[in-house]
Amino acid sequence: MKLSEAKQQFILNWGVLGTQWGINRTMAQIHALLLVSTDPMSADDIMKELQISRGNTNMNVRELMDWGIVDKVLKPGERKEFFTAEKDIWIVAMKIIRERKRREVEPILGLLDQLKDIEADKGDKDAKQFIATINDIQRFANQATRAVDGMVKMDEHWFAGTLLKLFK
Repeated sequence: MKLSEAKQQFILNWGVLGTQWGINRTMAQIHALLLVSTDPMSADDIMKELQISRGNTNMNVRELMDWGIVDKVLKPGERKEFFTAEKDIWIVAMKIIRERKRREVEPILGLLDQLKDIEADKGDKDAKQFIATINDIQRFANQATRAVDGMVKMDEHWFAGTLLKLFK
C-alpha cells in the first residue's frame, strides 16, 4: 500500500472511530488529516484534501480547538490561519476524556441531584425506590468521575513522578 492510500484509509477509519467518542465523522476526519500531516494546514488545504465546504471546515476546526486537540499556528508573512493537531495520542486521549466528562457526565450529575429532590409522602414505596435508584446511579457516576480524574491526574504528574524516581 502506498503512503497516500494508507493516509486516506487512516482518515476514513478515524472518521468512523470519532463517532464512537462523541464527535461527527467530518470533525474526526479533519483531526486525522491534521494528525498525520507533517506541516500545519490551512482551511483551504483541509477543504481540498477532504473535499468539504469552507463552512464545514471552519465549524469543525473550531470545535476541535474547543476540545483542545487542534491548535492554530501563525506563520510569519501569511494571512491565512494554519492548524495542527496534538501528535501525542496519550495527550489526545486525556483531552477527549476530560471534554467528554465535562460535556456528558457533569450535566448528568447535576440532573441527578435535582431528581432526588421530589415531593412525596414518607411511606411512598415508589418514591423510595425512585430515590434509591437515583442514588445508585449517582454513586456509580461519582466513582467513574473519580476514576477518570485519577487517570487524568496520574497523567499530569507522570513526568514529575518519573523525574523524582530517577533522583532516588
